[in-house]
Amino acid sequence: MIMNFSDPKSNVLQMGLREGMKVADLGSGSGHYTLAASGIVGSTGRVYAIDIQEDILKNVQNAAHSAGRRNIETIWGNFEKAGGTKLRDHSVDAIILSNVLFQLEHVEEAIHEIKRILKPQGILLVTDWAGAYEGMGPAPEQVVSEHKAEELFITGGFYKVKDFRAGPHHYSIVFTAP
Repeated sequence: MIMNFSDPKSNVLQMGLREGMKVADLGSGSGHYTLAASGIVGSTGRVYAIDIQEDILKNVQNAAHSAGRRNIETIWGNFEKAGGTKLRDHSVDAIILSNVLFQLEHVEEAIHEIKRILKPQGILLVTDWAGAYEGMGPAPEQVVSEHKAEELFITGGFYKVKDFRAGPHHYSIVFTAP
């Protein structure tokens, strides 16, 4: 059986990324969103793949090398802690947060770190599971609904730009920083 999942490139295109932008993919995992953003921001841009799992970042490095992408930098970090991304204040134009919201233990701290590194009026893409799907994705009690995600980030000071279906099992919301 073939599963139809979210398409990182289609979702990243919804952000309005441009050549030369700096993007942080927080909780980058295997790097699908990192690679999608890398192709859009081009050789003058930069994508930071940040993950708490050091081993998985090696896979991102290998995928970047195989794809000939030299604009990807991997960072072993924890964005649930102040300074955990190891990036400077207001240093990125956009942030991708894909399939990690349901895993966060310290959401408020994560939102503070996102605000710290994102430039004013910067773009934030939040993509996550819309539900629990018989063993795919998070357990039912871990699912962060689209409404709850919107509430968390608006309470955190972000402005909602739009939302869209990010595939049959995911939602996406685009925000801007204050």
